[in-house]
Amino acid sequence: MLRHLKIHRKRGRAHVHSPDVDYVGKLRTVWQQLRVVRSNPEKQVLLFSDEFTFYRQPSLACDYECAGRCQPLAELGHRSNLTWRIAGALNAWTGQITYASHSHFTLKLLVDFYQLVAQTYPAAEVIFLVVDNWPVHFHPDVLAALHEPTVAWPLKLPANWPAQPSKQARQLDLPLRLLPLPTYAPWNNPIEKLWRLLKHDVLHLHRFEDDWEGLKGRVKQELEKYCLPSSDLLRYVGLQDPLRLYQALFQEL
Repeated sequence: MLRHLKIHRKRGRAHVHSPDVDYVGKLRTVWQQLRVVRSNPEKQVLLFSDEFTFYRQPSLACDYECAGRCQPLAELGHRSNLTWRIAGALNAWTGQITYASHSHFTLKLLVDFYQLVAQTYPAAEVIFLVVDNWPVHFHPDVLAALHEPTVAWPLKLPANWPAQPSKQARQLDLPLRLLPLPTYAPWNNPIEKLWRLLKHDVLHLHRFEDDWEGLKGRVKQELEKYCLPSSDLLRYVGLQDPLRLYQALFQEL
């Protein structure tokens, strides 16, 4: 009966629907800024930014193995599973990345990363930084470091956060302007595919289970490959023509 009704038993997959009422408007803003940057690439830059966590223990994945009972193994080490954080920013038109890594990102370290981004593009008058809705991106102490701290869209921040920057906040006048993506919609951020590439080439089934420093060094080596403009990376993340980004959504409308 199931065959007759064309019903099959299938494996489920994780899924989330973005509840953001400003979904289309936020993506249209990013797309419009992409056009602006294309017309003035020396003075304006647009970067897709995100934070990524990886673990000491190798992750499971498919791999090639001899036929028979042999299986690819994710050998687990005998030490506790540690984590390491990466903050990255991907240039939408050149494929160049800027990154920093730490055990975790405090407010100060996030501002340090934004300083690094600004130093990467010293001639830029404005750097559009597309970010997700991690509240730390919009903490008053972080926004205080920017030339234009105002975000055009409503923000949902913890109720116990201060409304004004603290005395320790640094007034750096960085030429960054934050463009938030829709809530719970990571598929709209091309840099997510860089993390997928990192998992595929380094983290899945790795052999550094008891060599934490070796694993961090291998990840750094992989990221350093993309610290210069890279047409290959643009092609991988789907930015051969950045103006086609979100095109399917706008066509539906």
